[in-house]
Formats: sequence, C-alpha cells, structure tokens
Amino acid sequence: MLKAIVYHPNAQSTMLKSAANQDQGGSEGNNKVGVIVGSILASLFVVCLGICLFVRKKKKQRKRDATSHGRSRMEQIPENSFSISHQDEDLDLPHYDFTTLAKATNNFSFTNFLGEGGFGPVYKGVFNDGQEIAVKRLSKESRQGLDEFMNEVKCIAQLQHRNLVKLLGYCIQQDEKILIYEYMPKKSLDFYINDQKQSKLLDWPKRLHIINGIARGLLYLHQDSRLRIIHRDLKPSNILLDDEMNPKISDFGMARSFGGNETGANTKRVVGTYGYMSPEYAIDGLFSIKSDVFSFGVLVLEIVSGKRNRGFNHPGHQLNLLGHAWKLFKEGKPLELVDNLVVETCNLTEVMRSIHVGLLCVQHSPEDRPSMSTVVLMLSGEGTLPQPTEPGFFTGRKLIDASSSSSKPESCSVNEVTITLIEAR
Repeated sequence: MLKAIVYHPNAQSTMLKSAANQDQGGSEGNNKVGVIVGSILASLFVVCLGICLFVRKKKKQRKRDATSHGRSRMEQIPENSFSISHQDEDLDLPHYDFTTLAKATNNFSFTNFLGEGGFGPVYKGVFNDGQEIAVKRLSKESRQGLDEFMNEVKCIAQLQHRNLVKLLGYCIQQDEKILIYEYMPKKSLDFYINDQKQSKLLDWPKRLHIINGIARGLLYLHQDSRLRIIHRDLKPSNILLDDEMNPKISDFGMARSFGGNETGANTKRVVGTYGYMSPEYAIDGLFSIKSDVFSFGVLVLEIVSGKRNRGFNHPGHQLNLLGHAWKLFKEGKPLELVDNLVVETCNLTEVMRSIHVGLLCVQHSPEDRPSMSTVVLMLSGEGTLPQPTEPGFFTGRKLIDASSSSSKPESCSVNEVTITLIEAR
C-alpha cells in the first residue's frame, strides 16, 4: 500500500536552516577546541623556553665562576696575608686546566704519589712534551685555604733564585686548587734526616753544600728580593733537592712580605711547625727575619747530626737536639754531635764552624742572632765567631748545669707551648 507524501512548501527551507545551524554549531565548537589546544601548546612552549634559558644561564654562570674564582679571591685576600696590591701584581704565571693535570698524573694515581704535607698530596706528573712536574693538590682536609694558596702563587711567582723552587703554574677550577712545580728527583731533606739508610747518601761535602744553599736562599728572601720575604715555616720537608743535591726552599703558603725597612710584625694566628719556631713567635706571635734565622739554625744542627730536633732521645739526659748541642758545646765536645756516618771523613774545621753558626742562630733572644748576610759570611770561613748564648726552647724535663753548685734543676726556657696558639703542620 502506498502512502501519500504531502509536500509542504516551507519544509525544504526548514530543513536547510536546520542543517546550516548544525554546521555552524560544529564549526564554533571546533574553533573553541582549537583555541584551547593552541593556548596550552603556547604556554608549554613558553615554559620550556624559560627552563632552557635558565639552565643555559646557570651553566654560563658556573663556567664564569670557575674561571674567575681565582681572580676574585685574589682580590679578597686580606692585607695581612700578603702585601702586594692588586694594581701592582703581575703574576705572569700560566693557569692550567684540571683535565691536563689529571692526564699528566695518570688521574692522580697512587703510583705517581710523592708525599703529603700540610697543603695536601703531591704527585709526579709528565706533560705531553716530556717535562716532569710536581703537582701539589690542596686537600679538602688541609688547614690551608684559598688565602694561603693564592699567597703562595703571588709570592713565589715573583721570586727567582737557584735555591728557591720554581713555580710553573697553578689551577683553580671549582673546588680544585693545584700548584705545579719543577720536579725535584731527590725528594726533600726530610727524606734523609734521621734515616740510617738514606743518611748514607749525604756525605759531609753534600751536607755543607745543602747548608750553604739554604743560607743563600734565605739571604735572597730577606734582603735581595724585590720584597722582603719571611718564610715562617722553614723545615726539612720544605727543602727540596734536585739531581745535583742543590737545595731549594719551597712552600710559601705561610710566607709574609714586607716593603721598605720593615723586618717583622706580630700576629694572633701563629702558624708553623713545632720544633722549628722561634720562642718569640711561638709564644707571643712576634715574627721577623730573625724567626727564619732560628729555624735555619735548627736545620743546621739537624743536618750535622742527622737527627731531628723533635723526638730526639739521648740515654744520658732528656734534652732535645738544641739542648744536646748546647750541652756538648759548653763541655768542649761539639764534635760528638756529628753524625757517625760522616764523622771519619768530614772536615773538622767546617763541622766545628757549622755547629757554632747553628748555635748562634738558635739563641733565645732574636737580637743576639745574626742576619743571614752575616751567616753566609760566617759559613764561608771569614772572621772570628762570637760566643753563642743559651738557645731558645732547648730544655727537656731536667737540666743540671755542671758549673752550678746547686742540685736544683736550672730554670730554663720553656719547651712546651699552648697548642691552641699553634697550627702545627
């Protein structure tokens, strides 16, 4: 059965309008979705761009900080650490990349390890051109900081003398602080003192050569360098030896410089090594060129005897090495101080003079000690030597003066100092 279809004249128009309205609504919905998605993508792009720019800026800042760290700290070093103004400094010293030094030392391997001091470990290294170097790396546990590090860089970079170790460059990169020196194949004087096996390698001519070399190096520091330098930490481990056993003074982290006619100062921070510090410095913080003279005197007596001042033992008394030397000198038996390894082959006149000069240098009063210019002349055999007076820091727990009729222990220099005053190294 067929149904009749009724045609309405407005039906087609109505249908067209409905379809148009549907198309328009769908288009508007799509536009809204597109706007929302576009907004989200734009926001994400801005955030990502901001993050990228921030990370890039931080990387550049870290790189800039690493390269400029040394210079900025150099400007911040207090005047009492070193007295060279920033305007006058001209280091002319190369700065090495940490990667280069790691490669030269086989990544600071134990097989390249040479020793360790107050600054930190020292490693042997070899550059690509075959040059041997000594790389001194500041330890995180070291009591020395960036001030001492830059003090040494600024100090030794301006010094040139055959009896001073040569600084080849430095490295400051983030937390790493490294000094690069010429390599000393014979190690330090400390390697030979109080060691029966190694002491045999030092006959008397070599020992006298070392004494004279140290004296000339100190004379240069005190008198002939552009600025007067007081080392403040002269000891066997800071005397390095080259292939020909030429001594070279090293480690200037504690050094102080003076201009004009200044020869000393005082400090609340006593630094150095117990057994080599002068009495006025260890107790009152007063240091001068005569403080270095005292340390030199201790070195002379150690080189002659082959024994260390600290820890010295003798079956007949409880004196340290200075007290022992003074006792023998007063008794007219100074040659008993000489190391048995060289006593039969040494020049007696040279040995006697060296002991005499050593005792003059360790006298208690700094005014009584000779200058290094006088010491060099004395060691060369020129002139009559004055009689030394009592050394500083020479007593043990008991000391009976043979010339005294009293059985009471003699009142002598104190041999113990408050440890809080000293930064022992």
